[in-house]
Formats: sequence, structure tokens, C-alpha cells
Amino acid sequence: MRRVLGVVVSVVLVAAVGVVIAVRWPHSPGPALTRVSGLIGSEKTEFFNSPEVQQALRNDKLDVHVTSSGSWQMAQQVAAKPTAYDFAFPASSTATSSLKDLNSVPVRPFYSPLVVIANRSTVDLLLRDSWNGVAGPMGKVPPLLKSGQDGAELLDMDAYRQAVAANLTWGAVDPQGTRKDLRGQLLISTTDPASSSSAALYLAVMSYLANGQQVVTDQSGIDRVGPLLKQLVQSQGALLASSDELFRDFLSGVGRPLIWTYESEAAGLARAGKLPQDTVVLYPDTTIQSDHTVVELTKNAEPFAAAMQNDPVLRQLAARFGFRPSGDPQAMVQALGERGTGFAADVTRIGSFQVAPPSTDNLQKLVNAAKGSN
Repeated sequence: MRRVLGVVVSVVLVAAVGVVIAVRWPHSPGPALTRVSGLIGSEKTEFFNSPEVQQALRNDKLDVHVTSSGSWQMAQQVAAKPTAYDFAFPASSTATSSLKDLNSVPVRPFYSPLVVIANRSTVDLLLRDSWNGVAGPMGKVPPLLKSGQDGAELLDMDAYRQAVAANLTWGAVDPQGTRKDLRGQLLISTTDPASSSSAALYLAVMSYLANGQQVVTDQSGIDRVGPLLKQLVQSQGALLASSDELFRDFLSGVGRPLIWTYESEAAGLARAGKLPQDTVVLYPDTTIQSDHTVVELTKNAEPFAAAMQNDPVLRQLAARFGFRPSGDPQAMVQALGERGTGFAADVTRIGSFQVAPPSTDNLQKLVNAAKGSN
């Protein structure tokens, strides 16, 4: 009996020691996460806020914290707080060049075409023949819309330029007044080009067309295109700070029948089931692609840039959120499935011409000319 008790006591002591060891020496934690802080364009906020994206980054041993900013404001913010950010992630190559660290090579994990959003009834009005041929300074205004390849609907940007120069009104487009909400001059609505990359790229496209299909490279070119850019921007009235606000106005029908935005934002609304079924995505036949590029500001950004470029899970998630992963132009529409109806399956095949962007300095001067601040 005494022997049995001794065995029992021994077992209890071993178990107790095991508990103490478990309490004092818990399981070893996994590798520590690298904390990375950066600036992102507001169009990527929903992507980075996604729990799935955050988990994918943690799987890559990264603890990523982001602050939304206008692409054109990033250089100033980095200069003001040079140690606050490990990377910047703007939405255009021109904004990237103002941030570029010569010791690193910027990484472009995905991109987004710029598009014009309208509803079907507006597009049907623009397709009518009744207004085509309105006299303008350069003769007759040609049709604004044309069919592209791969099922895309294209907006003829030079025809649009001529329509603006001719002061074409919605009344001329819709003389019967079937759309009471269409008033004033026919204009594409944008965000503020002083802070928004998408709007600045709009001015870059229009300046190229107004400059005889040449990229503006000097002050004489800026002076030449300045009046048109000023009309394009100032005739809009109050400019909105973000594309979110622009979309809200479009969806509520408060006088913005044509809006210039990123395809990714329209695709994001489609993914969430918030894009009306009668929405039409028009692809400009002359455009500048929005390249979402990671600029490494510190060594901590290297694994983040590598993950964004190489992690297949992050690439798939980028496609789901409406971005076109580099090297896979069809992934976005495939990821949206039925909700991708109306988006070009492959934007490299629609027949749209990509314009080289002007230099950062010249683009800033074009923005200043448009806003009358030069």
C-alpha cells in the first residue's frame, strides 16, 4: 500500500512540474512581424483595410500600417516627416518620380486604367445623330463614342476636346429635354487635380491632344494648352477632393453624368453590388495608365514590396478589389465573375493609345495653369 501511494505521489508531482513548466515556458512564438508604415492613395484604402489582405501580409511576416493621402501630396509629407514612413504607394508613375529613391527600383504590383463612368441613358443620348455635326472652332464636332476591340466602348478623347472647345451643351445633345438633370456644358467631372492623381492624368491626356498629339515639354506648350485646361477644370465649379465623393454624386444623380475615375473604383463598387446595372464603363481611346507603384523609403519596405509583387494571394486579392495585376490583364474581370460584366476583359486589346506622361515639373505647371494659379 505504501508503495502504491508513493507511485501516485510521484505521478502527481510530475504532473505538477509539467504544469509549472507549461506556465513558465509557453510555446515559443513564431517569427516576429516586421512593422512597416506607408502612405497609400485613397483608392487603395479598402484593399488595405480588408482582413484578408491584412492576414496575407501577416503570413508574409509583415505588420503593415497605412495612411491615405493624395498621390501628389506624398512627396511633401515624406519631406516633412522623413522618418515616419517606410514606403509610399501612389497611383501614377509621374507621382512616383517625385518620390523615387535612387537606391531602389520602384515595384509596380498592379495598375488601373482610367475610365469615364456614365449611365446607359446618357450614353444613348451621345450615340444619337441629331447633335453630331455641331459647328465648332475646328469645324464639325465628330461623334464622341466608338466601338473598341474586345467588346469595349471607347470615348473619343479628341472629339471630346473639340466638343469642349465648341462649348457643346447638354441641350444640344438632348434638344427634346428627355433628361431634365442634364444641364449646362457637356463636361467630364473630375476630382481636384492639385491633390488627385487621376485628375492630373486627365489634364495630361487633354494637354497631349491640345498640343498636336505631343507631350508638353516646355513653357510654350503649357501656354498653348492652358486655356483649354482652365476651361476643363474651372467650368466644373467646386472640385471634390476624393473620387468617393465623385461617385456619390454620380450615383445620386446630382449633375455629374460623366465622371473620370479609376476602373478599380468602379470595379470595387461592382464587387460590392453597389454599381447600378445601367452603368456603362467608357474607356478613353487616348489615355495614361495609372501605375500603382511601391516606392521604398527605408530598408523595412523591401519585404513589403517583394510581397506585393510576388505573393500570389495578394495578387488574387488585388484582382478581387478591382486592380489589374501586372502581367495578368484579365485577372480582374475573372475575379469579379458575373459582376465584371461591362468591364473590358483585357485592356491591352481594346485599341486604346497610351500616352507618355509629362515630367513631374511640367505636369505640376499644367495643373497650375488649369487652376489659374501659375
